[in-house]
Amino acid sequence: MPKVRVNGAELYYEDTGGEDKANIVFSHGLLFSCRMFDEQVKVFQDRYRCIAYDHRGQGQSEITASGYDMETLYQDVVALIETLKIAPCHFVGLSMGGFMGMRLAARRPELLKSLILLETSADPEPSENIPRYRTLNLVARWLGLSLIANQVMPIVFAPKFLNDPLRAPLREQWKRRLIANHRIGITRAVKGVIERKGIYDEIGNITVPTLIMVGDHDVATVPAKSERIHERIANSKLVLIPNAGHSSTIEEPEFINQQIDAFLKNL
Repeated sequence: MPKVRVNGAELYYEDTGGEDKANIVFSHGLLFSCRMFDEQVKVFQDRYRCIAYDHRGQGQSEITASGYDMETLYQDVVALIETLKIAPCHFVGLSMGGFMGMRLAARRPELLKSLILLETSADPEPSENIPRYRTLNLVARWLGLSLIANQVMPIVFAPKFLNDPLRAPLREQWKRRLIANHRIGITRAVKGVIERKGIYDEIGNITVPTLIMVGDHDVATVPAKSERIHERIANSKLVLIPNAGHSSTIEEPEFINQQIDAFLKNL
């Protein structure tokens, strides 16, 4: 699969192709990669050109010495869209990817046809979370992610997913992917997220059609965060995802796909 050098970083991306189709760009959450959207790409690739990429320092993208703040990552995706000539596109951003999506829609609306936000926030990281996340990050950096995986899994997945015996193989697969993160790249990415500045004051400028979804068991970005975004973006739609946590595209893919499909058809 291809890589492209943009904004000082080599980004990995997957492209299902089809220049005659509308484009959907998928931007993943912290700790994982474009693999978060496998079930969405599988469903939508026949009707849309699907482009899913990895943020710098994560997945198969380059581990750069710097550039993990949200503003640089935003410039990464602007450059990616412009370099691939896929504007205007539908943009799907989950958590960290949502930080990118809101900046795009508020500042470069000509690049987007619509915005779909999942489990994200327009606010800085809550102060009560930061000491714990910094401790986990320190352990991951010096001792490895295997030591913190069991503590992180309940942050990114809901109880239904974690306790369903039928989903044990899928659960183990995602735990392995979590542990497989490069220690340097992922700890730099985590630092960028927990030190991020909010964008709440800007999102009132968003005018593209916007769908906001959040798991009703999300503890990383609680549903109230999505409600604040919904209240701020005029004519946006808010959907609560039953039994889902912070990784709904993995936990409840059929529900997510149905919601995305209905939203795009109604544009």
